[in-house]
Amino acid sequence: MATDNAHVPLSEGPSDQADAVDVAVQHPWRSHWNLSSFAGRIDAFLGHSGFDKGPWLVVAFAGGIAAWFMLATPWQWASLIGSCALAAIAAIALWSQSDDRTALRQAIIGVSCMVALGASVIWLRSEVVGAEAIDRPSVSIFDARILERDEQPARDRVRFVLAKRDVETGQAQKVRVNVPLDKATEAMTEGAVIRLRARLMPPAPPMLPGGYDFARAAWFKGYAATGSVLGDIELIAPAEQTEALATTQRRLSAHVRENLDGSAGAIAAALASGDRGGISDADEEAMRDAGLTHLLSISGLHVSAVIAAGYILALKLLALWPWLALRVRLPLIAAGIAALSGIGYTLLTGAEVPTVRSCAAAVLVLIALALGREALSLRMVAVAALFVLFLWPESLIGPSFQMSFAAVLAIVALHNSGPVRAFLAPREESWLSRTSRRAFMLLVTGFVIEIALMPIVLFHFHRAGVYGAFANMIGIPLTTFLSMPLIALALVLDVVGLGAPVWYLAGKSLDLLIGIAHFTADQPGAVKLMPEMGAGIFALFVAGGMWFGLWRGTVRLWGLAVSAVATALFLLKPSPDILVSSDGRHVGIAGEGNQLLVLRESRSSYAKENLLELAGMDGEPVPLTDWPGAQCSRDFCVLAMQREGREWRILMARSRDRVEERALAAACERADIVIADRYLPRSCMPQWLKADRRLLDRTGGLSIDLKNQEFVTVAQSQGEHGWWRGKAE
Repeated sequence: MATDNAHVPLSEGPSDQADAVDVAVQHPWRSHWNLSSFAGRIDAFLGHSGFDKGPWLVVAFAGGIAAWFMLATPWQWASLIGSCALAAIAAIALWSQSDDRTALRQAIIGVSCMVALGASVIWLRSEVVGAEAIDRPSVSIFDARILERDEQPARDRVRFVLAKRDVETGQAQKVRVNVPLDKATEAMTEGAVIRLRARLMPPAPPMLPGGYDFARAAWFKGYAATGSVLGDIELIAPAEQTEALATTQRRLSAHVRENLDGSAGAIAAALASGDRGGISDADEEAMRDAGLTHLLSISGLHVSAVIAAGYILALKLLALWPWLALRVRLPLIAAGIAALSGIGYTLLTGAEVPTVRSCAAAVLVLIALALGREALSLRMVAVAALFVLFLWPESLIGPSFQMSFAAVLAIVALHNSGPVRAFLAPREESWLSRTSRRAFMLLVTGFVIEIALMPIVLFHFHRAGVYGAFANMIGIPLTTFLSMPLIALALVLDVVGLGAPVWYLAGKSLDLLIGIAHFTADQPGAVKLMPEMGAGIFALFVAGGMWFGLWRGTVRLWGLAVSAVATALFLLKPSPDILVSSDGRHVGIAGEGNQLLVLRESRSSYAKENLLELAGMDGEPVPLTDWPGAQCSRDFCVLAMQREGREWRILMARSRDRVEERALAAACERADIVIADRYLPRSCMPQWLKADRRLLDRTGGLSIDLKNQEFVTVAQSQGEHGWWRGKAE
């Protein structure tokens, strides 16, 4: 006869069985959770992978910031923060410290807390610094105090950031205006009060889906409006005290341009003082297409070069004093001197967010060197990223932050890998062999950086320089080891009036840099244009890159698989057939030949460049009036398009003149899509889509895919964030 406990394993006694039953009764979820082999595998993976947890916590913090931008409404933001808090509390409550799955428990708690913290920080930042834009364009006369003055001689203007009060509400507002160069006197500096007449506009949202969102950037900069000055400016009160740093920066920039003419002088001024206003559009475009734009903005390369020079010079000079060398750790003193030089350079060049970020990272490297720790590590990169994101969380979605840290992450991951360490390890060899190995590694590093930056560049700018690795192989050493030291030496020698020969050499080195940029940009296929990528595909690229860069061992190769999937999706993503601007005035039509068809010839280069970039096309657009397949009158254009065996008839308004309603209704009925920059009557009912002013006020610009019969709007990426001013339904 069988007993009640006949099914109990021989290894378990009555006491063990009672304990198990007691645990199951008191905590039934634990017995269920222990059945999950999946959780156990995750815990084992996390426990034995040997990765650094710190960088992943910073990634989680950044993920919380990104989620806030992607989610649409305040209740979704609050739900995200609350869900993360509940996940952390559940992990603490369900697992004790002695539980076997401590790695998984720690991961859930740490990631949840950092995601919630990231979302909270960016939400708070938006509420604190966000500035409500003006309701509509206006022309008015007002008094204002100058907060910032930015010289832009290449565009014959000066840009002022002003503090004014709204006439109706009396509320303080910050606005940015462009002033013709001949109307901005030297007395109009920071702190001066002026009276001016200006046309002000609300900061513009993206013209098209995937375009640059100036309204969002202006929100976090506190701009309520932007515009331009009309007529003369009256100086009401001069500045009570001059801004020492701003004045020094302008004087330094002017001094550099006095000693170097043309493009070389403009770039030298940018390297010495951060003033890019003298760089011509042609040179800026060539540097961009050659992948050398990063050399124009003061960032990691420049700050690192200044700090490295300060560290090496201080260390070598201090070593000449035997008494000090025997009593003090010279690396500590040299690190302090280098840090001060880097901070001074950062302040002198304007202390922009990218420069501050680079300075903070470089100071962390100095601290590591002074303490005898490894200077170039993932943890150092993570600490620098956390510092920047905590102070300026909105920088996460900007190309500057993404490109800087992607490049540094790529360099660190590459040079910390086993094969590269072995390749660069010191050995007995000739000078030529050692130099050749380092030159080859520089080229490989350039290629790796270009690959890492390619998705970011395509996502933000829809174009990428193909030969950037080759240009940077010459451009970076040329700027770092020749141009910048020559400029610094020339400035020092100018104190005693002996800088002219060195200025000549600096100019020649910069002429060479500009020549490399133009030569590279002019090569066939030097620039690759692609249509809008989409946030989902970009997120896959970022996830794959992070996985590959932060893990160790063969498991990091999974990141390449994710990136390969993202690449395939990007290449298979259909290009838009029709692009409609947010005001309905600008329409671009792709797929009807090798050139983009446009509804109107625009004097605005901004509109033309947006249409070309987001269509992934180059060349000059062709007006519909010149296209044989279009039928255009004074008021409308009609175009028939073939897509996937179906004919689409597009009706587009060209004027705002009154049209007889009956005729318009009949024309709309024959069309599949109607596009207009005015409000159309309800009797206008096309077969599929009516993109008139009533719709566009709510949606913003449109990107239309006829093959899949779907369209993407600007509003879909905006939600209820403060900078979006789309009208509710």
